[in-house]
Amino acid sequence: MKVVIIGGGVAGLSIGWRLAQAGCEVVVLERARPGRGATWASAGMIAVTGERGDAETPEAIFARYSRSLWPSFAAEIEESSGREVAFRADGALMVARGQTEAETFASRVASGGTAKYLSPAEAREMEPLLAPDIAGALYDPGEAQVDNRALGTALAAAFVRAGGTLLANETVIRFEVSGARVTGALTPFATYRGDAFVLAAGAWTSRIAGLPADAITPVVPVKGEMIALAAVKADALPERIVWGSEVYLVPRHDRLFVGATMSRQGIDTSLTQAAADWLKSHAAVVMPALAEWDIAEHWAGLRPGSPDNLPILGACAIEGLFVASGQFRNGILFAPAIAEALSSLVLGHSPLSLIAAFNPRRFRDQALLAKVAPTG
Repeated sequence: MKVVIIGGGVAGLSIGWRLAQAGCEVVVLERARPGRGATWASAGMIAVTGERGDAETPEAIFARYSRSLWPSFAAEIEESSGREVAFRADGALMVARGQTEAETFASRVASGGTAKYLSPAEAREMEPLLAPDIAGALYDPGEAQVDNRALGTALAAAFVRAGGTLLANETVIRFEVSGARVTGALTPFATYRGDAFVLAAGAWTSRIAGLPADAITPVVPVKGEMIALAAVKADALPERIVWGSEVYLVPRHDRLFVGATMSRQGIDTSLTQAAADWLKSHAAVVMPALAEWDIAEHWAGLRPGSPDNLPILGACAIEGLFVASGQFRNGILFAPAIAEALSSLVLGHSPLSLIAAFNPRRFRDQALLAKVAPTG
């Protein structure tokens, strides 16, 4: 079976790797450099509690399932690629700035789960840089992180070692469609044909021409700016992820990543001083010492959003095309479960029931219902 994957980020590479392991002939076409889009620009968080809380929504259930896969997924990537991805399951703190937020955290612990409520003193003992006036914190030992920049490189190596073909700077501009089936992916240089196509192009998912209107996946680019702070010599980096004051803080090597802004401005990765100032000032609310730390790096990335803020995973409305997009801020977290679900679908196996709510055809069905819905 020959499979063409459009997009060389964490989703496309993970799916391609699994399909290559299954014996498929797989080519990944990446518009720029593999792993250098949203994968590179993220913070590498595997954060269910921080992002999804303790909800019982389809997305939260999918997130928890994917987090359970991460330890073995990371180990397998390292073994297959010969490269480290620095997976760390050392938990995360969600800091309460006021009494109302602290009470909310305490009630979440009372309802069950793995998280533990900490008093202000207990939280500061865990992370000494925390502000003295915090009201408490929620600690979840199950939260984790991975070095996202190393992950992209390692996945690319694992994919190629499994027999896959990875082509950089090969931008797919149009799908070739024959009847009701996708038969080719056209770049400025060649036409790539296959038995199946996987659209995992992140923020560019909706920008490839040639598909009928009801098969276009409505992905919206969501810009996010981040900064990395370099520690003052007297201060030590936090040991774990910390959330609070509308930002998250992620220790990475000798820097502290701070993220992230959010704006819907199309394909725009320009940097703004206002965003850098906002991130640093909000980080300093959580940890006042950070006001004296220097900004060592400032970058922006484009997350793939969707109209209903849910992932878009599964078979498209046109035969032969599968979609893995719409992950928004959870591309790293969802990666192993998406690889499992999409590779299974492409191979013709029963779909993972957990992705039923993320079917790409839901947008087509909603459009049809809107046309026939009574008015007035």
